[in-house]
Amino acid sequence: MLNRRHLRVKVLQSLYAFFQAGGNDLAKGEKELLHGIEKIYDLYIYQLLLLSELLHIAELIIEDKKIKKLPTPEDLNPNTKFINNKLLREIRDNSFVRKIANEKKISWNEHHEMIRKLYQQIAQSKHFAKYMAKESIDVNSDVDFIIDILLDEICNFELLHSYYEESSIYWLDDWEMVNKMLVKTLKGFSEKQNSRFELMNLYKDPDDKVFAIELFRKTILNSDEISPMISKRTQNWEIERIALMDILIMKMAITEILKFPEIPVKVTLNEYIELSKMYSTPKSKIFVNGVLDKLVEEFYETKKINKLVK
Repeated sequence: MLNRRHLRVKVLQSLYAFFQAGGNDLAKGEKELLHGIEKIYDLYIYQLLLLSELLHIAELIIEDKKIKKLPTPEDLNPNTKFINNKLLREIRDNSFVRKIANEKKISWNEHHEMIRKLYQQIAQSKHFAKYMAKESIDVNSDVDFIIDILLDEICNFELLHSYYEESSIYWLDDWEMVNKMLVKTLKGFSEKQNSRFELMNLYKDPDDKVFAIELFRKTILNSDEISPMISKRTQNWEIERIALMDILIMKMAITEILKFPEIPVKVTLNEYIELSKMYSTPKSKIFVNGVLDKLVEEFYETKKINKLVK
């Protein structure tokens, strides 16, 4: 689920919080890092369960209409395409999804009114009207429809944004990434015999968790050694005046270049160029990249770089 760029982002965020808090408790910082990463998976499960909860709400609405005093012919013979959506039913009935949700104590039981409002918004959408009007539905139509309402309706539902913002300080930063992972998960569903809805793992590889911890730890432990390297290349700047986020990006990059022999220098530079685009201003981004380029050149000249691969 998470690639190394995602993990570098989480490490950067955790380093920022660590140094802002005084930078005294490495073990606590590592624990917070792993907690922040785990919360990404919680959000992923919440979004999956939300889809199945929409199915539940739709079923309740249909049943309520059937038993009202003066039901219309449409109430008695409703269009059932939504509640028969194969993808939604598979998510709802998937034992592994339920198992993880129970273990993590993830539930929408106390938020039916919000989900009902979300369903009502979806029911007024162009995607819903087009889907419900189709004469025949196959699994590809089911999946495409759910992805459409996820991206256009669910992801833009303000009450949901507010709920997630109040629930976790981590989720605003993770929102876009998690929904991309969810789309990938939904696209992986098929109707082949014996196929099952498969969840993504939090880490693509077990080594990635070790990488995140080591990058966090080594950046902190080598911080005092790396600071003079940066100061030397920023002679016209006092290091205290450089934004903390820019300093941390450079320290992470230098740590990775010098302390992770299995990662090619080019890969590291490309990754931190992308990170600086996300977290630095346009002006400081150029500054950060310039400093890193000069330091890499110096590291090669002084033979400080010892890589297993180029």
